[in-house]
Amino acid sequence: MSHNETEADTRANRIDPVLHAAGWGVVEGSKVRREVICPGRIMSGGKRGKSLSCDYVLFYKGHKLAVLEAKKAGVSHRNGVGQAKDYAFRLASRFAYASNGLNWYQIDMQTAKEGELSLPFPTPDDLWARTFANHNDWRERFGAVDFETDGGKWQLRYYQHRAITAALDAIAENDRRILLTLATGTGKTSIAFQIAWKLFQSKWNLSGEPVRRPRILFLADRNILADQAFNAFSAFPNDAVTRIDPSTIAKNKGRVTKNASLFFTIFQTFMTGEGEPVYKQYPADFFDFIVIDECHRGGAKDESEWRAVLEYFEPAVQLGLTATPKRKHNADTYAYFGDPVYTYALKEGIEDGFLTPFKVRQMASTIDEYVYDGSDELISGEIENGERFTESDFNSKIIIEEREKSRVKEFMDQIDQRQKTLVFCATQNHAALVRDLINQLKTSTNPNYCCRVTADDGAVGDQHLRDFQDNDKTIPTILTTSQKLSTGVDARNVRHIVLMRPIKSMIEFKQIIGRGTRTYEGKDFFTIWDFVKAYENFHDPAWDGPPAEPVKPAPRPVPEGMGETDAPPNDDGTQSGDDDERGGDEVAAKIVVRLADGKERAIRYISSTSYWSSEGRPISGTEFLKRLFGDLSQIIPDEDSLRTAWSDPDNREAFLGQLLDRGYDDERLDDMRQLIDAKDSDLFDVLAYILFTNPPITRATRATVTEAKGLNEFDGELQALLVAILRAYVVNGERELEARKLGQYLIARYGSVAEGRARLGDLAVIKDAYRRMQAALYSR
Repeated sequence: MSHNETEADTRANRIDPVLHAAGWGVVEGSKVRREVICPGRIMSGGKRGKSLSCDYVLFYKGHKLAVLEAKKAGVSHRNGVGQAKDYAFRLASRFAYASNGLNWYQIDMQTAKEGELSLPFPTPDDLWARTFANHNDWRERFGAVDFETDGGKWQLRYYQHRAITAALDAIAENDRRILLTLATGTGKTSIAFQIAWKLFQSKWNLSGEPVRRPRILFLADRNILADQAFNAFSAFPNDAVTRIDPSTIAKNKGRVTKNASLFFTIFQTFMTGEGEPVYKQYPADFFDFIVIDECHRGGAKDESEWRAVLEYFEPAVQLGLTATPKRKHNADTYAYFGDPVYTYALKEGIEDGFLTPFKVRQMASTIDEYVYDGSDELISGEIENGERFTESDFNSKIIIEEREKSRVKEFMDQIDQRQKTLVFCATQNHAALVRDLINQLKTSTNPNYCCRVTADDGAVGDQHLRDFQDNDKTIPTILTTSQKLSTGVDARNVRHIVLMRPIKSMIEFKQIIGRGTRTYEGKDFFTIWDFVKAYENFHDPAWDGPPAEPVKPAPRPVPEGMGETDAPPNDDGTQSGDDDERGGDEVAAKIVVRLADGKERAIRYISSTSYWSSEGRPISGTEFLKRLFGDLSQIIPDEDSLRTAWSDPDNREAFLGQLLDRGYDDERLDDMRQLIDAKDSDLFDVLAYILFTNPPITRATRATVTEAKGLNEFDGELQALLVAILRAYVVNGERELEARKLGQYLIARYGSVAEGRARLGDLAVIKDAYRRMQAALYSR
């Protein structure tokens, strides 16, 4: 064995031949792939956290049966065992292997049995038989159909493959009600498409025999969702796909289309019809498979309507897609579909790097609550002296325009006004007011800079929404809405979400956050501007996981004299009689107050920022400092170790790399300077303060002391170069002292590195001076 054999050599010369001999990549339906599992958490400046790649994934009949982690022949094969188990767990592979080409180790993830493996390596049929003890015709038929990847132009992400496989396995096992829970922005429509593709191509249907293609219904609760799905299914033959909408039904004299394989519609269309709802034109057993997008509809009225449709088509296999883990507000969804066959949570999406992380800006002000004391002008309605109004009363019971204007001004002054922004308002009328206030305060000269998109805005609103979602268009830049945009808007470049109405449930809160988590080139994070204390939702201990069993709420008494339209809000925050999607007439706020002169100017805001922790919830700056202290203490035992790690440019680069692996990127470390009020200090001083409570010194002080005492050993020209570098350091910080910067300084000062050498002497001498200057800069 050669001592300089690389891992690539081991794979090519030792591992690949063993797998080939066992039939992997040879037997029809088997493949061997290297798989990038996840790209790593998105960090600032276009950086990423640690990505994960598996050396070998062994596919057979569409299933990832095993993973194999390779090490070079000179290293123990056991070094790959931990990684192999991690990858097998993520990919849901039954078997994990580690090898250096000389020795092989095998783990059965289901029984937890493990040990050395004697060759030959198991064949595809061996592993298939060990994974699936019982033969199932449909599992075999689904496996024979390749995924539709547009000729290999894209690959399924690992969690999409798991979701599709879990759903198809459930169908093969004759499950009739199936649920998938996946965070918004993780590609639920792609998953539904691949499942439909496999069912269509394998001729699966309710008869149980592959004698005809299935009839598949895709049911959404919004036209834009149905349109997005319809467009995503373009790989199917044209005559196989149809849209059931009012115009098509009207053309057919009120009759529905029946000659297709895939049908797309929304619940509202299905509920219409002369006398009898449209859906009853289909026999109850017409559809073999129904996909229900965003199947967690709230509101008692919605619940009973969509339940009636699903119960009518009782014979069909029904797949529910939802972004929200089980909560008391959607317990009925889980009771109907059962527990999810697969869940991929928001936290996982952010840590894997498939979703964008976010910051929460908590905005508290002196007018979050209001007490009427008689000094302000009452424009309409009746109000008692001393009457108190809290967040949920504003824009439903009472309107104070100056309060809304102060909030709009507060976030408009702080955001980059060119970045796309969604603002959630209390009612459609409130959304109109906020739109007008934004347009009055904007710097843009375009009249459509901010538009409202609510049920009342109809087709015009839908066009604004399409333009907003188009990444090549910059107008409209801001949309205001009340309920309409909380689900299913596929706008990838949203940088700000502004909450100007209370969020009543965790379901709605997660949906709204989901509007910002989609990834986009150059988008490192997005910001939630929280004026309404929605951040308290994060303190739900199970905000990103299954909570305890839901408690059935007791029926609420309706206060005497309350009419239908005044019904109390549903658990999901909408009102039974006033759902934005149906455009119900809103009850106008009854009281309008104008603040007395000078009061508007006296409104003050204080804000604090939350950071995203590795457990997937936002934490305060103070908590963040505590964590940084804990993580630093593991790497840096004492002050001398910090000085050694920091005062040499190469050591510093490695140390910053260790911090980056733990989730502390440049932006977060810069935030630390602000938190301890040391924005003009070196990061070394920030870290020394956090670890050893040393009072921070400014960069200017460090540079002045070094210039006076630490450069005397260098001659005139070299000393002048080092002084110039110190001046740049004072202005721009420690990044000016990186090893790679030295060449740039020589080129900037002398025109080229060669000319710099001619003036200053050998490059080794210049480098040594650069390092010694830094040692002096950071000495005690």
